[in-house]
Amino acid sequence: MSAAAHGGLYAATICPMTEEGALDRASLERHFQTVLSDPGQAGLLLNGHAGEGIHMTRAEQAEVVRIAREVAGKRRILAAVSAETTATAAADAQAALRAGADAIMVFAPFSWALGADPRAIVAHHRGIAEATGAPVYLFQGSVGSFKLAYTPDVLRQLLEIDSVVGIKEGSWETKAYEVTRRIAREMRADVAVMASGDEHLFPCFMLGSDGSAVSLAALVPELITGLDAHVRAGEIDEARMIHEALFGLAKLVYAAPGHLAAARLKACLAELGRIDSPACRAPTPRIEPTELAALMTALRPCLELIL
Repeated sequence: MSAAAHGGLYAATICPMTEEGALDRASLERHFQTVLSDPGQAGLLLNGHAGEGIHMTRAEQAEVVRIAREVAGKRRILAAVSAETTATAAADAQAALRAGADAIMVFAPFSWALGADPRAIVAHHRGIAEATGAPVYLFQGSVGSFKLAYTPDVLRQLLEIDSVVGIKEGSWETKAYEVTRRIAREMRADVAVMASGDEHLFPCFMLGSDGSAVSLAALVPELITGLDAHVRAGEIDEARMIHEALFGLAKLVYAAPGHLAAARLKACLAELGRIDSPACRAPTPRIEPTELAALMTALRPCLELIL
């Protein structure tokens, strides 16, 4: 099977909350419908960093998948798991699959940022793969995230796991992206390498990509689709125009501290009336009015391109 069969454009969605921190199911359903109204989206990536999956219980993660399954129809659902232990991550994955997920994306436990033995990294992924029997997507972390970015040797070992079918390539550096892509092509031509650096989608698409899995698609999915389509058609001037708009927005959404990206996306979506509240689960703070104003200013050129 070709890499394209496992690729495509996936919106890494947010998870609307009430002011009290509960799941806002009505806003969540509306959010999924809005994102998937763009026909270019192959499906959804749920419960990732933007989706605050690490802050939710297993039952809540599964509920997000169930709602998405009802909305998505035949489009694919990738469910992220990011628990610290293999047993917990595997159980989270099994619950997501029962709720309707098509595949599992394994996010590195945050404790690995302090240092992780390569044997533990491989064993964790292999354990989840064996426990679920489901297609597995890797998440290659940014070059600045220490051990959350896998070395070429570790990546090669992970690609030896038969059920690995794709990589969310989040290096946020085109050189590192190219290294990952070349290793995958060398070892597993069937594995989809999907760009995931929102600021750098344009150069990654130009280098070659099997799709993307980005949270900007939760806000402006049409522009991610348009960027991909223009690059594939060789319409570089049109693609560059979209890149210029996305770059300005992405710089603000993913600025330090990076853990506020979900809050920034929610603030924009609430301001546009697409979700009822910008609230995140505590202790994530609300975005200040001055920062929201800057975000909306950067968002305006993107919305004008869509209109």
